[in-house]
Amino acid sequence: MTDIEITKKFKMKDIASISNDLGIKDIDLYGKYKAKINSVETNKNGKVILVSAINPTPYGEGKTTVAIGINDSLNKLGKSSIAVLRQPSMGPVFGIKGGATGGGYSQVVPMEDINLHFTGDFHAITSANNLISACIDNSIYFGNPLKIKKVLFERCLDVNDRSLRNVKTIYDTKFNITAASEVMAIFCLSKDIDDLRERLNNIIIGINELDEEVYLKELNITGSLIVLLKDAIKPNLVQSLYNNPIIIHGGPFANIAHGCNSIIATKMGMSLSDYVVTEAGFGSDAGAVKFFDIKCRNNSINPYCVVLICTIRALKYNGKDNLKDGLCNLGAHINILKKFNQNIIVTLNKFDDDLDNDIEKIKNYVEEFSVPFVVNTSYKDGENGAIKLSEEILKLKERNLKLLYKLEDTLENKINIMCKEICNAKDVVYTDIAKEKLKRYSSIEYPICIAKTQYSLSDNPKLLGAPKDYTITVTDIKVNNGAKFITVYLGNILTMPGLSQKPNASNIDLINNEIVGLF
Repeated sequence: MTDIEITKKFKMKDIASISNDLGIKDIDLYGKYKAKINSVETNKNGKVILVSAINPTPYGEGKTTVAIGINDSLNKLGKSSIAVLRQPSMGPVFGIKGGATGGGYSQVVPMEDINLHFTGDFHAITSANNLISACIDNSIYFGNPLKIKKVLFERCLDVNDRSLRNVKTIYDTKFNITAASEVMAIFCLSKDIDDLRERLNNIIIGINELDEEVYLKELNITGSLIVLLKDAIKPNLVQSLYNNPIIIHGGPFANIAHGCNSIIATKMGMSLSDYVVTEAGFGSDAGAVKFFDIKCRNNSINPYCVVLICTIRALKYNGKDNLKDGLCNLGAHINILKKFNQNIIVTLNKFDDDLDNDIEKIKNYVEEFSVPFVVNTSYKDGENGAIKLSEEILKLKERNLKLLYKLEDTLENKINIMCKEICNAKDVVYTDIAKEKLKRYSSIEYPICIAKTQYSLSDNPKLLGAPKDYTITVTDIKVNNGAKFITVYLGNILTMPGLSQKPNASNIDLINNEIVGLF
């Protein structure tokens, strides 16, 4: 059965009932099965379980499926648990991956809505972003009172469209995918509406004739942006196939942004339950590292544990069709997480054609690192598929997060630490553009966000496994002054993806009033 067909076998509860079970009284209904949460009155301090992975294949390795499975299993074990996840971008939905709401018997519903327009949050972010661009252009057109000589802010769209990578308005510019917009990053890192306003004000929109930064607040449009985002900033409540609560909010990519759902949603989940299951995009070298460095650092979030997913197909992908040669990638990710002093549980997201002999090889390899190994079958077995994994999680004792650099370190020192400790590079070199920006922004006390390929620990997607003793290249540096982090670009990074030769958009249709082909 397809994922959509599986969802039809389960009966959704009215979202008002889910809300009532959580003790949430103040919601705005978006039909029977979706709601915006306005506020919560409970004050728990739930343990945060982060789901991460090794370097993936282009199809992903099932972080969302496993996260939903853990949440369902914890609830079946009688624990108070809620999953807090990112919203899928429509780019990959119509591109190569299809939907991103889990799979099989481990899904969040209503999956069609969540994968498409949902409650309109992405559209609000896109509109706010493009209003900024329109007002920048308008200001320049009418005499350029801010004396902008170089515009640094770009448009966005939540569709994969390679033709928009380079466009010309009254100057040369480009589009990013919405998930790469600084407005998205700000949206996900703001603590409340007032913090959102302050961060929007501080966006650097350009450089003036005196070589000074020009800030968004100088356009006097922040009030309009807040109006566009006032409903989007409220987290969305939905449910799993087993009627367990799930909050979905925000959706930055992890290869070109920080890859985590919103701070507001995570904190809300922590106040509602004893356990919060969340995920961060792509491998631990991408989303997990940024989760620690950017999200946890200043928000009193101390992860309880990290569930590190591997699949036999990804291990073989990293070993060029040889499982044994690909195991080093799993080892590299275990070592990355150990550097942050994390409780680690390795789980194999099992596919039906996985061989017992291969699973035993992985188990024996993981035991060398003195971390637990559990097979997960949430896709096939739903709430029962992660019972053993959840039981292993419940055995753990809390540890304190360790970070690899201090905010007051120089920008160059931060880059060296991350490139060498996380990417295993021997040397770091800079392009002329990156050198200029390194000098300009050296003393800014922000965390860094490494933007690189998701398919390798390095800056080269063809360097699979666990590359080391190589030279990594910093190609550009950008200060996201509203989001309060610095993006460091390694290698050739595209912030507007393109569609494949036969995109998933060609499979999707509405037949007899039902969506088909989404998965």
